[in-house]
Amino acid sequence: MEVDAAPAVKGRPREFCTDRALAAALGVFWSKGYEGASMADLTEAMGISKPSLYAAFGNKEALFHKALDLYEAEKLHYTRAALEQPTARAVAEYFMRGAIDAQMSNCDPKGCLGVISATACGAEAASIKADVIERRASSQAALVERFERAKRDGDLPDHVDVAGLTSYLYAILQGMAVQAGSGATRADLERVVETSLLMWPGR
Repeated sequence: MEVDAAPAVKGRPREFCTDRALAAALGVFWSKGYEGASMADLTEAMGISKPSLYAAFGNKEALFHKALDLYEAEKLHYTRAALEQPTARAVAEYFMRGAIDAQMSNCDPKGCLGVISATACGAEAASIKADVIERRASSQAALVERFERAKRDGDLPDHVDVAGLTSYLYAILQGMAVQAGSGATRADLERVVETSLLMWPGR
């Protein structure tokens, strides 16, 4: 765990854990979004001064990118495991149920940080939105590749539009994230999953 020395009152150095501070920043961004998270919100949650934040993480934008890296590593690990499932249907189910676990955690804010940040519309957030979209495109490309393999293996019917199926699954995942953030229960989201699986074109 990395520890930085930060300037404190009367010039005396104060140590703080950068890992813990970054996790705290992630919580703020996740609950308020990039635009909604003020520097005061961030420094209060992280327990550091503004100069210490700049020294350790750069500006707010750089801090968000680091927080998003942490979010993907810790909260979206299920997306990588999903791609290893034996059938396309199992891949989709693993994605959706993993999303429910991530979005409905009792320890974290509800919803999805990527969806919250992708809807940011201010000029300040333009680069943030672009980064989120680029990351999502990379994830979608991996899923398209997995479904293409399923189609070659006969796991998906020949008539299936793989790119369209991937977009359909992402639309469901993003919709679930919005619903989770607006008060939907786990049971509500489980019904979405069950209905989606009934409509799935593969085995």
